[in-house]
Amino acid sequence: MHSLKPPLAMKRPRPPSPPPLSPASTKQTSPPPRPLKSLHPNTPPISSKKPKSHPKWVPLNLSQTELSLPLTFPTGQTFRWKQTGPLQYTGTIGPHLLSLKHLQNGDVSYFIHFTPSESAAKLALLDFLNVSISLANLWEVFSENDSRFAELAKYLKGARVLRQDPVECLVQFLCSSNNNIGRITKMVDFISSLGTHLGSVGGFDFHEFPSLERLSAVSEEELRQAGFGYRAKYITGTVDVLQSKPDGGAQWLLSLRKLDLQEAIDALCSLPGVGPKVAACIALFSLDQHHAIPVDTHVWQIATKYLLPELAGARLTPKLCSRVAEAFVSKYGEYAGWAQTLLFIADLPSQKALLPSHFWDIKEKKSAKIEDSNSCNIDGNYS
Repeated sequence: MHSLKPPLAMKRPRPPSPPPLSPASTKQTSPPPRPLKSLHPNTPPISSKKPKSHPKWVPLNLSQTELSLPLTFPTGQTFRWKQTGPLQYTGTIGPHLLSLKHLQNGDVSYFIHFTPSESAAKLALLDFLNVSISLANLWEVFSENDSRFAELAKYLKGARVLRQDPVECLVQFLCSSNNNIGRITKMVDFISSLGTHLGSVGGFDFHEFPSLERLSAVSEEELRQAGFGYRAKYITGTVDVLQSKPDGGAQWLLSLRKLDLQEAIDALCSLPGVGPKVAACIALFSLDQHHAIPVDTHVWQIATKYLLPELAGARLTPKLCSRVAEAFVSKYGEYAGWAQTLLFIADLPSQKALLPSHFWDIKEKKSAKIEDSNSCNIDGNYS
C-alpha cells in the first residue's frame, strides 16, 4: 500500500528575518504562531505536517447470517487462512494479504495489510467469498425441503462455500490424502512458503501462492524431505501434467468451470493422485460446481442416517458413492454441495458441542471421537 502524499503548496516569499532576540527576551512566553492562511479562501490552512495514511477496518456489508468466519475457514475448505485474533482470520488471495473479523454485532469487516491495488483486493475478496450467492436464500429453500436442516441452520448460520483459485485448491487437496489436519497444514505452509512473502500477521508469515512455474522447480525428493511422503510424487506429477497443457495449467483448470460436473470430475481424475472424492472437493470449492458432493465414510454415515436409511450397514462402493451424491442433489437441488457442507460441519465434534442434545445421541458421540483425529474437513478421513 502506498501512503498518500500531501498536495503541493505554492511557494510564498519568505519575510525578512527578525532581529536576534536578547537573552532577556528569550525568557518571555510568546503566543503560538497562527497557521499560515491558504491562498484560496475555501481551502484549509496550510500545515507543516504531512498527512498520514491510516489503514482501517472496512465493513464488508455481510452479516453473520451470510458469513460465519469460524464455520467457514477452519472447517477444511482451505488450509491457508490462520486465526490471528478473536473471531479474526488472515490469509492471501493472489497478491493481496487481508484479514477478516466479526464486529460486535456479528457483521464482517476486512483489513488490507498489503496489496498492489486496494480496489483489486476488494474485488478479489468478494469473488473468493462467493458473495454473488445469497446464503440466506439458499438456506430458506433447503429448510423448506428438510426440517432437520431448518433446525440446524438456527444454530450454525453463515457456513459459506468459498471460491478458491483452482491451482491453490488442487495442491491443498493433494496434500490431504490419508492425512490429518496438522500434517496437511504443515505441508500447505511449506508449499506456500515458496511464493512471494507478503507480510506477517499475528505471528504467522503469509505468502502469495506459488505459480506452477515455481512449483515445477521443486523436486520430488525435496518434498519427501519436507515430510510429504508418497504425496510428493502426486504433486510433482500433477504440476508436470499441468505445465504441459497448451494454454497453461492454470487456464486449463479455470476452463473446467464451464463444463458439466461429470466432465470436470473426469478431467481432474486424469491428474496424478486425484480420485473422485478429491476431484469433487476441488470442483465444489474452486470450479463453481455447486452440486458436487465429496463422498467419504463420514458423508456416507450422514446419508444413510438421514437420506438413504435403507442402505445402513452396507459397504460403501463407488456405485453407492454415486447414489449418495444423487440423493443429496435430489433433496437439495443445484446447490446441494452447499447443503452437504453445512450437514458435514454440524456433524463435527467441535460443532456438536454447540447444538442441543436432541441432535445427537451417545452412539454418535463415540463414533465422532473415533473419526475426529482424521476427519477435519469436507474430505472426511482423507482416505
